[in-house]
Amino acid sequence: MIITSISGLQNYIRGTPTPAEERKVKQVHNCVAEGLKDHLYRMSSDEDFSLVSDDDPSLKLQSIQSAIEKLKAEHNGLVKEQMILVEAKNSNVKFTQEFQQRADSMRKRLEDEKINQAKALRKEQEKLADLKKEENYLNIELLKIKKELDVMDETHQSLKEQTEVSTAVPEKKVVFNGETAEGADALSFDVKPHIVYPMEGGTAFITFEEEEVAEKILALKEHMVQLGECSITVRAEPVQFLVPACVEMDTQVCPHRILVSNLPKKDHVDRILDKLEIHFSKTRNGGGEVDEVDMLEDSGNVVIKFLDNNIAKGLTDKQMHEVEMDRGKRCKVKVTPFLNGEITLLKTCNTTCSKTVLLTGIPDVMDKDNLQDLLEIHFQKSANSGGEVDAIVYNPLGERTLAVFEEDTSKPE
Repeated sequence: MIITSISGLQNYIRGTPTPAEERKVKQVHNCVAEGLKDHLYRMSSDEDFSLVSDDDPSLKLQSIQSAIEKLKAEHNGLVKEQMILVEAKNSNVKFTQEFQQRADSMRKRLEDEKINQAKALRKEQEKLADLKKEENYLNIELLKIKKELDVMDETHQSLKEQTEVSTAVPEKKVVFNGETAEGADALSFDVKPHIVYPMEGGTAFITFEEEEVAEKILALKEHMVQLGECSITVRAEPVQFLVPACVEMDTQVCPHRILVSNLPKKDHVDRILDKLEIHFSKTRNGGGEVDEVDMLEDSGNVVIKFLDNNIAKGLTDKQMHEVEMDRGKRCKVKVTPFLNGEITLLKTCNTTCSKTVLLTGIPDVMDKDNLQDLLEIHFQKSANSGGEVDAIVYNPLGERTLAVFEEDTSKPE
């Protein structure tokens, strides 16, 4: 019973005792105290002394006191051990609390670091997304620049070809006539007007040598013309045209055609066309199958069209070719590129002929030639506000006449 009580007391000291263990320890102490009391009581009675033994009672009391001292010593040792364990327990609790605090602090720091890392990762992902957008934008810009470079290369090639054409145009004799130009006039492309005007019946065009005479005739508006015994009244109106004011053209070298110049003037046109077609259709001359051969009436040059688009370039690179026109007689011709043109901008304006007047309301009363002569005579007299007539054309009623207007080449004195 004592050993068990000591073991329970040790367990109580080493650990945190439960209420049941505390009650058990108290019972042990009470049993020990009751046992000692009972033993002392039995030793104090005569019957007990007589029954137990004849030994000296003082010895037995000493033995009991010695046992009690041992138990007290054990009890004190256990109390000290309990105190040590309590201190260790308190130290462990304190250490546990400190560890728990450090763990909480570490957990909080880890959570904060996790949140910060998530924010940093989100920022990096946003930066990466922005970089990808910028990369896509730059790729699009790069494609645009490549397309622009391709267009510029094509334009450069076209300008180069046009430059080659301008350096290899058909030869034409020119002469300096004493006129000069400045600024934009020096860069302008001069086109000589050639206007075909359909005349109505009962009208006439009359051109005077001086602008002042035309202005007088227009100012009077109506004129009475004497035709022998009778007279007619005609009305003077200004002549206006819609003419080009600004023309822009986009030209490019035609891969199928060539322009042949320096042709002989005396030969018949059909014979020249036949000889050129025969010569340039042969592969040994650098030619190929010919599709069309046309003569340009205004310049006297010939345009040859090939079926294959690889023929023209080789012929224009060589430029000068010898073509057999007659047996044993060869003629050197010049081959240059042919330009296709497309009008990209056309601006027009109204212009008034300064020297020409339109006469309307002319009745058909006599022969055409006689009436035209009488009109010229009338408007040539200064008494009728007229002047020197440069040209006149009359179109009777019911007839169709086309009047051609060209550039005024007359120069003031």
